[in-house]
Amino acid sequence: MTLYKNKYRIESARLSSRDYAANGYYFITICTHNRECGLGKIVNGRMLLSETGEIVLREWNKSFEIRRELYCDCFVIMPNHIHAVVVIDKNDHDDNTVETHSRASLQNTGRASLRQNDPKSGVALRRPRSVSSFVAGFKSSATKQINEYRHTPGMPVWQPRFHDHIIRNENELNRIRQYILHNPAKWPEDKFNSVKNTL
Repeated sequence: MTLYKNKYRIESARLSSRDYAANGYYFITICTHNRECGLGKIVNGRMLLSETGEIVLREWNKSFEIRRELYCDCFVIMPNHIHAVVVIDKNDHDDNTVETHSRASLQNTGRASLRQNDPKSGVALRRPRSVSSFVAGFKSSATKQINEYRHTPGMPVWQPRFHDHIIRNENELNRIRQYILHNPAKWPEDKFNSVKNTL
């Protein structure tokens, strides 16, 4: 941890040499605050969304409507987390083109750009059109909508961090897709299935 503005800041677990705004496939996991199970429940191996879960689904889909360079390859909302494969593909977009739905290459070429820091604070900046900026925007929007629904302004909904993994080849992509697809059926033995509170 490092000290910033007299507060401890947890160092990122991300690869410092990796450009997380580069084209490619990313497996991400976003967990609820304290892993509280409020997004729905698993019944007979299927996820049934709660009202809060429906808000999350709506904001999740909206996140991709407003980001032309991002696609959702597959995802699942679980009682206390979201698993997804998110694709960054900037090649088909410029200011004058209509969005297309091609997929980014699994082969990331070119050099990773250097991390940029705020010139005043020295803190690493979140790259625009990156995995981090997408997750931050989604969390913020979903939190606002959920807290309006619950009448709980300012209450946390998500864990501050999220897990991401760069998918490097087709076999790995297919394995992760299957994991996501079968996640609800395997909920009884899921490592996230430990807290039964509700949001």
